[in-house]
Amino acid sequence: MKLVRHGAAGAERPGLLDSAGRVRDLGAHVADIAREVLRPEAMAALAALDPESLPLVEGHPQRDLRLGPCVGHVGKFIGVGLNYADHAAEAGMDLPQEPILFTKWTSSIAGPDDPLSLPPGSTATDWEVELGIVIGAGGRDIDMADALRHVAGYCVVNDISERDWQLRGGGTWDKGKGYDGFGRIGPWLVSADEIPAPHELRLWLEVDGHRYQQGSTATMVFGPAELVAYCSRFATLHPGDIIATGTPPGVGMGQKPPVYLRPGQIMRLGIDGLGVQTQHVTGG
Repeated sequence: MKLVRHGAAGAERPGLLDSAGRVRDLGAHVADIAREVLRPEAMAALAALDPESLPLVEGHPQRDLRLGPCVGHVGKFIGVGLNYADHAAEAGMDLPQEPILFTKWTSSIAGPDDPLSLPPGSTATDWEVELGIVIGAGGRDIDMADALRHVAGYCVVNDISERDWQLRGGGTWDKGKGYDGFGRIGPWLVSADEIPAPHELRLWLEVDGHRYQQGSTATMVFGPAELVAYCSRFATLHPGDIIATGTPPGVGMGQKPPVYLRPGQIMRLGIDGLGVQTQHVTGG
């Protein structure tokens, strides 16, 4: 099951993709793809619906029908740093002994294909394709053996980062990770039953057709189950919370010399089975 939020920014409606890739409206069944709707029993009720019985939404998703962030009203947006050994090496940082956690402010969340406006004066805005874990059954101190049972589904995340603010301005990483539009989620939330091996997914990212990132979640230092369990040690996880699990090598900061985003460029990124995002870069 692929769940979406469609329509104008701030007024998205819930929907799901049918077998033809068209959006069917879920407004008669749920208010949004958010919070309690992501609990296991609610997800099971949505999965039991016949998509063909739902109203067909006009337009084609990601063409003439805008898709918003695939999860609404996110409570916590947790990032994981340096979770691929080869990415840590390109960043010149030691391999972590425990997951490195940071927060992306929820105001950074934007639709998968909305234009990216560079922060004023930024010269070091970078890209990071990542697997996103969306929590379904909340909990605290979750056992790793049970962790994936707490997952509603998975999505593509672009953890956009301003490197000057993240690394060279002092303080924590959060300000370099939290600018408006720096948290792209979607195009859809794919239910966990459709992704039986989240630790074996191919990720990629291109800028203007040049492929910078190419990797697999198989090379994560800490896998999805371990990350869910670890994050739940420090905060109760709630339905709709998102964990961005880290990025493979190929970020702009790791190029020699470094390469960063410029107005007029186009980013495309995707993960096998989870869809593709496209972002036009503006501003700066």
